[in-house]
Amino acid sequence: MSQHAEEFTHHLVPTPGGRIHLVEQGSGPLVLLVHGFPESWYSWRHQLPVLAAAGYRAVALDVRGYGRSSKPTATEAYRMLDLVEDNVSVVRALGEESAVVIGHDWGATIAANSALLRPEVFRAVGLLSVPYTPRGGPRPSDLFQQMGGDEEFYVSYFQQAGRAEAEIEPEVRGWLAGFYAALSADTMAAPGAPDPHFASRGGTLRERFSAGRLPAWLGERDLDFYAGEFERSGMTGALNRYRNMDRDWEDLASFDGAPLPQPSLFISGSQDASTTWLADAIKAYPVTLPGLVSSHILDGCGHWIQQERPAEVNRLLTEWLAALPA
Repeated sequence: MSQHAEEFTHHLVPTPGGRIHLVEQGSGPLVLLVHGFPESWYSWRHQLPVLAAAGYRAVALDVRGYGRSSKPTATEAYRMLDLVEDNVSVVRALGEESAVVIGHDWGATIAANSALLRPEVFRAVGLLSVPYTPRGGPRPSDLFQQMGGDEEFYVSYFQQAGRAEAEIEPEVRGWLAGFYAALSADTMAAPGAPDPHFASRGGTLRERFSAGRLPAWLGERDLDFYAGEFERSGMTGALNRYRNMDRDWEDLASFDGAPLPQPSLFISGSQDASTTWLADAIKAYPVTLPGLVSSHILDGCGHWIQQERPAEVNRLLTEWLAALPA
């Protein structure tokens, strides 16, 4: 049975960019869990107690801009370099020299770049839902604009300051429910329906969400928690991650095409668009992830993998962690 927010140990740690909110369980080697959009430390509620019971110091954070972590006002304060340094600062503040870092969605990209930029700190990396794609190719904003055609890709939509906030913030709970359902295997639209990753020109993403039931993994209490976090914080800090992709592309130019040599793990869902869109990135793992220990595509699973299939993900994580060098 999943624990609820009030049952975990919460604290704040200082970083150069402010303070990062942490939730911690257990003792032993440090495992740092990094969430994606639009989520929270709470996305790891099923993993924290299991990792703690397996002998690890499991720590989930609110990424900068989310929940109870600091929310700088400057858009450029959310560039990848700053998020990596937040992770390093968390490890140091916890009195540790190194950690295994595991991320989901944007958290997977943050985890990968943490391992890439600070290999002396992050000794292994686990990626959930979003494959490792080394820096390269055209400027991201140019690429995403080309993807839409007569429609607008969600990343381009999110990159426009204030536009997504105007859609989401008047009714956060309903928007989150629709977004979570649209990318969950048991509630996503049928094949051939309008793709919720795109908006009509001048329209909203919400127009593509199907009204109806919540996905099986998302209880009313869970949705209340997520909604409460974003109602308090607003959406801008979370969305600013998308608004720094071109800056990241410039900042990481010296890492163009760089592989991740650390021991790694990849888990994704067969019904996750990231699995199909980035199939070539997964095929390239022998080159880009030379330390890959195991890779898994969970049949019939959507995007919210550690919440949709917690028992299976927990088994894969603990088996991988147990096999890592001390």
